[in-house]
Amino acid sequence: MGAMVPKRWAKRAVTRNMIKRQIYSVGAMAASALPCAAYVVRLRSGFDRAHFVSATSVALKRQVRQELVALFAHAQSRRSDRTPAVASRA
Repeated sequence: MGAMVPKRWAKRAVTRNMIKRQIYSVGAMAASALPCAAYVVRLRSGFDRAHFVSATSVALKRQVRQELVALFAHAQSRRSDRTPAVASRA
């Protein structure tokens, strides 16, 4: 599992590290339901600093965790959609 949190979207190292810890934590919980592969989670947009003043705020951690849980649930549902059908030989 890899985590990419660019400075562009999370300016402070404290924020980037907290987001990475959340990625690894949620990823570890979802790992058993995902196929064995290399996964990379990349932050694609920032969080509004007006709503999340502190990098270690409970609200920011909750928001990050909710988005990660939804992301991994989506990945799990895509996995079940791609399960190949068993072809019978006659």
